[in-house]
Amino acid sequence: MIESVLTKKQMTFKTKITIKSLISIAIVALAVGFPQLVHLIAGATGGASWLPMYLPVLLGGCLLGTLWGLGVGVVSPIISFLITLAAGNPMPTLERLPYMVVELAVFAIVTGMFSKQIIKNDVFAFLAVILAFVVGRATFLMTAAILQPVFGLTVQMVWTQIKTGLIAVAVQIVIVPIIVILLKHLMIKRGFNE
Repeated sequence: MIESVLTKKQMTFKTKITIKSLISIAIVALAVGFPQLVHLIAGATGGASWLPMYLPVLLGGCLLGTLWGLGVGVVSPIISFLITLAAGNPMPTLERLPYMVVELAVFAIVTGMFSKQIIKNDVFAFLAVILAFVVGRATFLMTAAILQPVFGLTVQMVWTQIKTGLIAVAVQIVIVPIIVILLKHLMIKRGFNE
């Protein structure tokens, strides 16, 4: 979506990179900070229940497209792990980190594939997020089946985690597209329309 806006405004390559970098940094910061806030408010199980890192990554894919969204999806859990490891309580845990990197990468790729369509039609924001959750959660299950001998996270454990986060998924299926649509209309109002 952002790429379409920047192209329409005939921004230089350097300006596009700068703007997308700043947006990416802001989204990664949100993906690192938001889970901390949720854990502070909802306790240790808040992450599994509310999936706070998912929201910024889904947003990043919709706004930034596939490649930049993928970067945000891969980097966010790694940076979160490193920062929280330094504080003595890594989130995600080392055992969960590979799963989150893969799942968030899939979220970003899927939503990013819809980025150019979202600028043309609001409905694609909802389709992007719904499909991202379906493919991402299925990938989480497949990754568990493949990596179970290495990390010990079983398919049954993953299925339990998926069921635990169903309310958060439903909420984010509504909230993320609404945020994306509001940002799109704000850009249009400011003269960045196609």
